[in-house]
Amino acid sequence: MRSKYVIVGGGAGGLELACKLGRKLGPQQVMLVDSRLYHIWKPSLHEVAAGTLDIHQEGLSYQMLAHDNGFTYVYGAMTALDAAARQLTVAAIASEAGEAVLPERSIGYDALVMAVGSTSNYFGVPGAAEHTISLNATEDAERFRLTLLKLLTKAALQKGQEGAAGVDVVIIGGGATGVELAAELREASGVYTAYGFGHLDPVRDVRITLLEGAPRILAPLPERVSSAALKLLDQRGINVVTDCRVTAIAADHVSVGAHSYPSDIVVWAAGIKAPAFLATLGLPVAKGGQLEVTGALQVKGVPGVYALGDCALCLGADGKPVPPRAQAAHQQADYLLETFLREARGKAPQDKPYAYRDYGSLVSFGQSTSVGSLMGSLRGFSWFVEGFLARMMYVSLHLLHHQAVLGTIRTGVLALARFLVKRATPLVKLH
Repeated sequence: MRSKYVIVGGGAGGLELACKLGRKLGPQQVMLVDSRLYHIWKPSLHEVAAGTLDIHQEGLSYQMLAHDNGFTYVYGAMTALDAAARQLTVAAIASEAGEAVLPERSIGYDALVMAVGSTSNYFGVPGAAEHTISLNATEDAERFRLTLLKLLTKAALQKGQEGAAGVDVVIIGGGATGVELAAELREASGVYTAYGFGHLDPVRDVRITLLEGAPRILAPLPERVSSAALKLLDQRGINVVTDCRVTAIAADHVSVGAHSYPSDIVVWAAGIKAPAFLATLGLPVAKGGQLEVTGALQVKGVPGVYALGDCALCLGADGKPVPPRAQAAHQQADYLLETFLREARGKAPQDKPYAYRDYGSLVSFGQSTSVGSLMGSLRGFSWFVEGFLARMMYVSLHLLHHQAVLGTIRTGVLALARFLVKRATPLVKLH
């Protein structure tokens, strides 16, 4: 098996590159390798976890996307790389019963793009890996949702009994993921009480605590955005604790020094790192495990291998690493698209390195409002946005991603269909 351009990882950046390149060059030259069958926009995983977004409606089949966008899809996880021979290995696939479905495969390439994203960084905190859920993938979000449903059911059945205590949710990390999940859960808890959990009070009986080590939540964003977010969380009855360092996590509580917070379910959203398998491929990796790349997004010292997104350590013009955001992966995908199209058409390579441009950040607070900042054309200038307008901008980011992989017409039809489906189904997924 061989392809001129092989992309490993079907996240936001990898999938957009595969779709755009496939539409230009066709399935004989473009291949996408991914260990999952369906794609979901990672920034929406907090909605899946809260139950306000159904993964079975949101997920996009890679096989369908490959057919419609002109690339070849290979199902399986990359396990090894022979950079000298320009060949990678994809693991075998077996059914849940252990029956062989697909054998181990070898894929040759002319250019390889690593776009495998990131995973959780537990920073050595005892019990973090064993007793928390991280929203890295759809199965993590689904596990959180099902666990929450079980806890709500148990709490509803015990309501009125001696010792009944409701549900304690602890979210570790006050970045965008943690803040969005806290807000979405509070909104969803009110909906759950209307669908069979009427004995529960959504604020009193579903207690949400957000722990952040920095002096304020959303620390990378402007202070005005952080203050507005804190106010919105406070209005929703969410306990926010800043300047605290989690020291240990047990099955029923989270320790912060001598103090502990009771917990029935804990979400880890306190940091990310590159997948550990990257360090086994013989490629240069940084201290954080990311692949070291040049300004052209080529892995240093390895011809024909590139990297984008969270798994790539790319330095900006200021010498600082490009932040691990969806907009960075989107920009890097477009940069490599231009690189490969120039190569395919026999044109000279790009004469400028990739340069990250920050367009601002938006943070969702449920289905009706958002807050954030938009960067202006003047250096250091930004606009603060909040409310319904900010929410519409946030939704548009998701639609722009869909437009890149589905096209304008299908994105419009899909948006309309989901709008109508929401009015014929429960507001949360109940099974």
